[in-house]
Amino acid sequence: MSPRVRVGGRYRMEEGEIEVDSIDPIGFPDITPELARESGFLGVLDLLKVAKHGRGENIYLIRFHYVRPRGKRKGQRKSEPRRRVVRQKRVD
Repeated sequence: MSPRVRVGGRYRMEEGEIEVDSIDPIGFPDITPELARESGFLGVLDLLKVAKHGRGENIYLIRFHYVRPRGKRKGQRKSEPRRRVVRQKRVD
């Protein structure tokens, strides 16, 4: 199965969007403790618990960045601020 996102694609979140910067196929040996920590996880096992989907035959390292929402127009209600954890990288 191929990734369900594309480079340059923007994907909405509750507040703002994320934009995909790169998608790289990787293997299990590439999933290091350093990569897991850089991605916001405690370690490799923590990353795999969250990131593994389906059979897990294909693994992709997806890098993305957060895009802040534009300012609201005059007269629009402000939504309540919400916390959202955004992972820098994801392994499918």
